[in-house]
Amino acid sequence: MPSTPPTSTLRDLETAARAAAQTAYAPYSQFRVGAAVLTSSGKIFRGCNVENASYGLCNCAERTAIFTAAAEGEREIDAVVVYTPTATPTSPCGACRQVINEFGPDAFVVSICDGSERIEKRLSALLPDAFGPKNLA
Repeated sequence: MPSTPPTSTLRDLETAARAAAQTAYAPYSQFRVGAAVLTSSGKIFRGCNVENASYGLCNCAERTAIFTAAAEGEREIDAVVVYTPTATPTSPCGACRQVINEFGPDAFVVSICDGSERIEKRLSALLPDAFGPKNLA
């Protein structure tokens, strides 16, 4: 199990997630979400939500960040921070939880918002008994 990132690293992830939300392409919902992932190599990758007129083709911020990390050769995620422009934090959707599981089955997941509340859980608590690469071995 990856260790919980140090407070300074969590702050960096939170800053990156908030900044990523500013670049979101959300012309339909106006709901600008940002995410940042910490890979096992110590690199941070950002992502934002990208909407599409064909709604089924939209992509969440978490997946954008993870796909960016994967495109750079990263294969292990230790932590994910998700920022939503809401009064209370919002956990990753089911599709994002499944993608996080692919690269970080026990990643530390933090959801932050415009309020003071936050959610901090391991992915294994958010997606118990998950299907993933271990099931294909």
